[in-house]
Amino acid sequence: MHSIIDLSPGDYTPHYIHGEGRCWAETNCYMDVLIELIHSLGFDPVAALPVTLSVDFEVDQWTFFKFEHADLLEMYGMEIHELNPWLSLAHHVEEQVNANRPVLVEMDSYFLPDTAGSAYKEAHVKSTIAVNNIDTQSGHMGYFHGQGYYELDGQDFSDIFQVDGLVHDRMLPPYIEIVKLHEVDDGSTLLDRSVAALRRQLRQMPRTNPFSTFADRFEKDVEWLRSENIEKFHVYSFATLRQYGACFELAETYLTWLRKHGIPNLDESIAAYNQISATAKVFQFKLARALARGKPLDHGPIVDMSGLWQKAVDQLTHDFA
Repeated sequence: MHSIIDLSPGDYTPHYIHGEGRCWAETNCYMDVLIELIHSLGFDPVAALPVTLSVDFEVDQWTFFKFEHADLLEMYGMEIHELNPWLSLAHHVEEQVNANRPVLVEMDSYFLPDTAGSAYKEAHVKSTIAVNNIDTQSGHMGYFHGQGYYELDGQDFSDIFQVDGLVHDRMLPPYIEIVKLHEVDDGSTLLDRSVAALRRQLRQMPRTNPFSTFADRFEKDVEWLRSENIEKFHVYSFATLRQYGACFELAETYLTWLRKHGIPNLDESIAAYNQISATAKVFQFKLARALARGKPLDHGPIVDMSGLWQKAVDQLTHDFA
């Protein structure tokens, strides 16, 4: 069995983004899995986080932020393409992994044992994994998911790939990407490439403060949520408060990385993104309690986060745009 990276779940140490002391333990499935894949390939994923700076409120949700493929190629030599499945999923994944290409594939967390206690055997939840090794003969897979690296075997392998064909006829093929690994051109430093990506993201910033548009929508959403169940609150929170809260914590992490590499005048923006992230976490709990108890909710924190966002963006635009 070919392994792209020699790893063992028992010895695996996640990147510090998934370490102790974080406000948001997880970001989203695509970001989390790539953070650990980049880390395991020997690079620092923080350099590619400028993408967190240009997120927006997208009418009914916040941007589902992802690393930009151009940045991954430029900084780490990771070229990502969609794979068109025309054979069995397990066959495609094994062929690509044997060609030294990690495979990013959307799987059903109902069959992923690392989600025990949340989705495994309990809920059908779409989530992206990155396959590092696979053996279809023995029924084994090693994969990145969420905050770490895991393995599965036996019935779990059969279930995740539906190798018995029990439900294959009524399943749509998942979205699959392959990661072609190249040597990184040494023409410029990782910091130089990262700052170039930062300047590009600043050119893509929302023209209107996203918290202003979010505030108007949130006022209507709260009234709608009062008649919904707790499951609807959780999916709403993931699309809104959790999404931008985790995103701006990563923005803080990125700017702190820049400061450690000698980039000045970032303290104000770092503090602003830190406060947005922390406020979003507290506000999420307050929203849950207000809905559960039928109590009114103070929307003032959204106004506060709006001012913090503007302060951070004004400072970054002044120094980098």
